Amino acid sequence: MFNSNDVILLVLLLASVVTSIGYLVSVHQAAKQLPRIDLSEIFDNNDPAVQSPTVSVIIPAYNEEDNIAECVKSILTSTQLSEEHLDVWVVDDQSTDRTLEILQTLQLQLADPRLKILSGLPRPNGQVWTGKNWACQQGADRAKGDFFLFIDADVRLKPKSISAVIQTALDRQLDFLTCVPTIVCGSLIEWLVQPLMFINLIVTFNSEIVKDPTTKTTYALGPFLLFRSSIYRAIGGHQAIADQPAEDVALARNIKHQGFRLQQFLGAELASLRMYQNWTSLWEGWTKVLYIGAQRSVSLMALLVVVMLLIYTIPWISLIIAIFQCLQAFTTLHYLEFGLAVLTILLQYWIRQTGAQALGSSTKYWWLQGIGGLLVAVLAIASIIKTETGWGWTWRGRKLTLPKKV
Repeated sequence: MFNSNDVILLVLLLASVVTSIGYLVSVHQAAKQLPRIDLSEIFDNNDPAVQSPTVSVIIPAYNEEDNIAECVKSILTSTQLSEEHLDVWVVDDQSTDRTLEILQTLQLQLADPRLKILSGLPRPNGQVWTGKNWACQQGADRAKGDFFLFIDADVRLKPKSISAVIQTALDRQLDFLTCVPTIVCGSLIEWLVQPLMFINLIVTFNSEIVKDPTTKTTYALGPFLLFRSSIYRAIGGHQAIADQPAEDVALARNIKHQGFRLQQFLGAELASLRMYQNWTSLWEGWTKVLYIGAQRSVSLMALLVVVMLLIYTIPWISLIIAIFQCLQAFTTLHYLEFGLAVLTILLQYWIRQTGAQALGSSTKYWWLQGIGGLLVAVLAIASIIKTETGWGWTWRGRKLTLPKKV
């Protein structure tokens, strides 16, 4: 006779297998179906015979002393576009570290007329400006380009990336473009969380409801957002979503709701991104945007928790239990449980491998994903609690206010 513990374990393992297979199919489809940009066909020059559009790159910077210099250098060295075609606006958002000092020194050292440094103003009284929205809006108000490319200080652009996204937007008649860059992880905690988060992101980008132009659902990745400047102004820019912590999703939804054209890309060839470098920033960053980005849907957060635990955490726990049971008693059921646990772990490796190929990353520390899945589940639950209660809901020490729904 089967005892209740055996039945529960078997049911959980079967659910893990089914969920993992379905998720693997979704990851594989995303890796194949999400478009990429072929840089080999991109010309990055200032041919006077070709009337090319101008572009303004806008970087909001708040306490980015460790990132800002390399970010700016990557932008300026990534392209041969001249001052007539490119201006780069770095907006210091009232930083309390050496960010502004580093920028001013860099401007003197490089003597590049394309680089503009703006010391951001304090937030307007009586208005709620959350996160980087105020800095982005100040940069956009100064910028003159036909296109606005917003990137974060932790992004590093690759050669020809600016010309590539402009040409792609023109060829595909897009008003808005976002991409998922190569994901860079430099610490164990990043390897545990970031690959799982970004694999889930590309699956979301490739979902039918997001790709369907008749639906209102869409998503974007804030570190890399390209707009036609005329469309950016038409939707009200960052001012229209000033109180939104997940400004990338809010802007993308405004674009889609108003009937403009947008598309999500895999962008490993365009840029790299090291989004959060330690547990403190991972905790603060993901709990800030996960729940809000899902439009405060408890059901979506619950689904994320269940999927992460079924795919990544439960198989490893089940494997340990199954090994212990097999050592205790030689039964067909225990060996079946062991086999199902091994199968599910192989499936999660294939998920990581397929995701790594799409993200330009690797499968490093994949065997610790049981911990990673649990951490993502905790982040999702904490995001709900922090957002709804305001407890510890901050970004770099700045308290966040619950925004209106968009």
